[in-house]
Amino acid sequence: MATTKLYLDTRGKKENEASPLKVCITSHGKSTYISLDVKLSKSQWDAEKQKVKNAPNGKLITSYINNKKVQIDNAILELSMRGELTGLTITQIKKKIQEHISPSVKNDDLFITRFRIFGESRIAERTKEIYATTLKKILEYDKYAPSLSFEQITKEWLVGFDNHLKNQGLVKNSRNIHLRNIRAVFNDAIDNEITSHYPMRKFNISPEETTKRSLTIEELRCLFSHKVEKWQERYLDYFKLTFYLIGINPVDLCACTDGDVINGRLVYKRHKTGRMYSIKIESEAMEIISKYKGVNQLVNFTEKMTTYKTFVGKANKAYKKIGDVVKIKNDEKTKHNRKFSYHIKYKPFFPSLSIYWARHTWATIAFSIGIPEEIIAEALGHSHGNRTTAIYIDKSVANIDAANRKVIDYVLYNKEVD
Repeated sequence: MATTKLYLDTRGKKENEASPLKVCITSHGKSTYISLDVKLSKSQWDAEKQKVKNAPNGKLITSYINNKKVQIDNAILELSMRGELTGLTITQIKKKIQEHISPSVKNDDLFITRFRIFGESRIAERTKEIYATTLKKILEYDKYAPSLSFEQITKEWLVGFDNHLKNQGLVKNSRNIHLRNIRAVFNDAIDNEITSHYPMRKFNISPEETTKRSLTIEELRCLFSHKVEKWQERYLDYFKLTFYLIGINPVDLCACTDGDVINGRLVYKRHKTGRMYSIKIESEAMEIISKYKGVNQLVNFTEKMTTYKTFVGKANKAYKKIGDVVKIKNDEKTKHNRKFSYHIKYKPFFPSLSIYWARHTWATIAFSIGIPEEIIAEALGHSHGNRTTAIYIDKSVANIDAANRKVIDYVLYNKEVD
């Protein structure tokens, strides 16, 4: 049968700092802890005699501690007599005891409850949105999900959820986002000793090789030099500006203001990571910024729209029509239904092109002209390294500036890299 004793958890605490008092539960050589919501300093606790000493309100604290420990001991005795602790892991034993003492704990530790709390605790708003989407899809898949424990999320359940997402038309990498969110919640629950169950051990979340999302140097030059229709011009300029600013994300570019331009540099905090960026505004980028100067924003692409996503959606549709334009004469049967005597058919150069290709294309071309991978990674914000001195930071920024200039020169002016 499981045994208990009181334990003052002084790990990571200074000598006179108050530490949490817990009940240590041991079974088959394994231990777990239940906090008593009491904090004492080392001088206020006698570990050998298991009692409070020299503490203000010592008698009240002692009475409270004894009552809580008796509750836990009685729960162990009753559950053991009913055989409900047999074969359980130490984490499961702790959970059983907590549920026995306080039935509301069971609901608090259910899979969906923990998932909702974990998702809402994320810092980035976009990450919160993704977790909320995952939660919505879980509830669509399993109407009984709100009552499921972690132990009821099995490999079979995960396979069924994955198939459900597949039937909705999601490709593997998109499905993996939701599966990784589930995995993160399981890892958090294990860290907090809510469960020891881990179905991901038998369920492989392997990525699928992504389709092409970058243009070759020849394709990019073709795109940049192509004389587009008037309505497509602002969208192509937006793509160019994104490229000249090292693939800046739409949410960040559209949020920038004149105040973010400091000494010829665009200084902003990336929405996704919260990391500060400083990108030198090359003359090609400044020309576009000046052309589309905003009133409240750096550029006016989204000033008349409720969200940047509206503009991005319009831009992506425009990119998929950049190419040859063919005017087709309407026949007599359809002529009366149309405003003009002809209609336009687009023969796009790049049918899958989107604004996100600008970022991938910058990286691909940078690599092709010999820019070191670590500089490319730093430019895209994929790696910080151990930046401990201002000198090293300045050097890193200078390397990124030089890399971007080389990429732009190579693309626009065919200037070979030394």
